[in-house]
Amino acid sequence: MDKPLGKKNDLETCGFRENPTSSVCVWEQKDAVEAAPCPHTASRAHSLDSMPGPTNWPLVGSMVELLRKGGLRRQHEALVDYHKKFGKIFRMKLGSFESVNIGAPCLLEALYRKEGRYPQRLEIKPWKAYRDLRNEAYGLLILEGKDWQRVRSAFQQKLMKPTEVVKLDGKINQVLKDMVARIGKINVNGKIEDLYFELNKWSFETICLILYGKRFGLLQEEVNEEAMNFITAVKTMMSTFGMMMVIPVKLHKGFNTKTWKDHTAAWDRIFSTAKVYIDKKLKRNSSRDPDDLIGDILHQSSLSKKELYAAITELQVGGVETTANSMLWFIFNLSRNPGAQKKLLQEIREVVSPCQDPSGEHIKRMPYLKACLKESMRLSPSVPFTSRTMDKDTELGDYTIPKGTVLMINSHALGSNEEYFDDGKQFKPERWLRGSCTINPFSHVPFGIGKRMCIGRRLAELQLQLAMCWLVRDYEIVATDNEPLDVIHSGLLVPNRELPVAFIKR
Repeated sequence: MDKPLGKKNDLETCGFRENPTSSVCVWEQKDAVEAAPCPHTASRAHSLDSMPGPTNWPLVGSMVELLRKGGLRRQHEALVDYHKKFGKIFRMKLGSFESVNIGAPCLLEALYRKEGRYPQRLEIKPWKAYRDLRNEAYGLLILEGKDWQRVRSAFQQKLMKPTEVVKLDGKINQVLKDMVARIGKINVNGKIEDLYFELNKWSFETICLILYGKRFGLLQEEVNEEAMNFITAVKTMMSTFGMMMVIPVKLHKGFNTKTWKDHTAAWDRIFSTAKVYIDKKLKRNSSRDPDDLIGDILHQSSLSKKELYAAITELQVGGVETTANSMLWFIFNLSRNPGAQKKLLQEIREVVSPCQDPSGEHIKRMPYLKACLKESMRLSPSVPFTSRTMDKDTELGDYTIPKGTVLMINSHALGSNEEYFDDGKQFKPERWLRGSCTINPFSHVPFGIGKRMCIGRRLAELQLQLAMCWLVRDYEIVATDNEPLDVIHSGLLVPNRELPVAFIKR
């Protein structure tokens, strides 16, 4: 958490403080005490076999039961139901994929405190299969051990240090100025056709300007076809890999299924586009511009060019879809809560004068803005669950979890649990403000925890916070209907219809 300017402000948001030179989440000093005993811990740990969970049928596991609940597109809802039925920790198998699901802050804290030097993520076998097929390097999302730490360290200083990330606000604002102008041009009675795709274009344009120093013109009338194809490829890749986690990728690859072919073609497009612009950036900046992110990382680390391709490509993929998705839900939640939006507008006007562009320094004095983003991510997380693979036998709650077990951290289930959030279905940013905050930090982990926390977290938060400053200052975001919005899982959580919002010029 950024330090407040001047004296302590009672409105400062509560939660974790992050070590600026590390990706490790740490406690505030006042919280740096031994963890309280977890109420879900037994005096004697039980084996994994005794853990409850949905019926596990031969070969298919719990897939039949999940299909009755709506299938993979409804798995986020099914997991919430399973936690209510089986408790804070349960076991589940879907086809060939077996996991232990945890949904209690104390269990998550125990996991964090027992984290080893090189924590492991869930093995994303479809992504590995593609890279092995094309002889590409692994990026941060699939590397493990010392190789992961070496690549992570190369990016950490630039992307996890607040004083470095804040320097990017000028580039972020350059794109935001165009996005706000575009909203004014393309809206029809305030409504925007395919708002999600427009936000994808904004996030793509931003991450490419940051990474490559290049504008693609996606927010102009004549759009770049190559960039549009990249965005489409990311969506295809995200929507196809989930099925290959359940039905082994070896089968998809062996039978050359449509899912495998679409997944491979999408990655081909993603890698080929990224390589072209990484090469151009390196060639153009051989003289080393001071803000050359890619050049700095390559020249100050032991990364090979192939490793740089993989890591930057994954960073670009993450910087497009997840940021756009978070912004979509941020817009939706403010549209349904005009009181919060009015209060946010007041804060923006108090901090940023009409003749100024919002900046990273301004954001430091906007606790309510930060609280609004946290609350939106709690209510409407882009990623409903993250993962760990246990690198050693570990006791969690009542159970001994064997080495190699996949743990699913159900952040959506945590965020929607009334046990941890009073009036949990309501959008209440005030719950995050320091004067009233009693929230356990481990009940809200939208970017993951510990050493494998999302490396793009700082950048994503700055993009989203600045974007909302621009939008709310220029437009009133209104709900065009108040009907419930159905949410489905398609790699990320997405609405099943066009977002019912309109932008009214202030």
